[in-house]
Formats: sequence, structure tokens, C-alpha cells
Amino acid sequence: MMALYFISIALFLLLCIVLCFVILIQESKSSGLGASFGGDTSDSLFGTSTPDVLKKLTGWMAFIFLGACVLLSLWTAAMGRSQVPDYNPYTIEQRD
Repeated sequence: MMALYFISIALFLLLCIVLCFVILIQESKSSGLGASFGGDTSDSLFGTSTPDVLKKLTGWMAFIFLGACVLLSLWTAAMGRSQVPDYNPYTIEQRD
């Protein structure tokens, strides 16, 4: 179970890195990160509809990111609750 948890965390981190990269390569008012690598702002690697594709991809990845955040936080909380021993220091001992 722990291996699946750590694989999920690794996939989540990969999603974070890819989402950051997709956001950075989008063209902004100042030509985006693509122009920093020597690319011409009029040329597009993926064709003329690249901004639309990147916007949709960013939206879907952000939706998956938020869902993964919620699921991983619930999973982490459940794991934390299962590892806490059921110890009550205020038990009353009964004498005969």
C-alpha cells in the first residue's frame, strides 16, 4: 500500500513539473518563454492553433492537479489516522 502511495506522489510531482512547463511555454503579452529560446513568435512548433491547444491542455491539467491534491491529502490524512495508537491516558482504573 505504501508503494502505491509513493508512486502516486511521484506521478503528482511529474504532473506539477509538466504543468509548470506547459504554463511557461504559452505565449503571453511579452512573447512567452518560447521566444527566450530563440524561437520566432510568428512561427509555431505545433501549428497555428497552438494557443488554443495549450489553453485546453492547461485547463485539463489544472483540473487533474486539483483533483490529485484533494485525493492525496485525504489519503495522507487517512494514513496518519491509521497509524495513531488508540491510547487514552485518562482511563479510570476500577478497584475491587
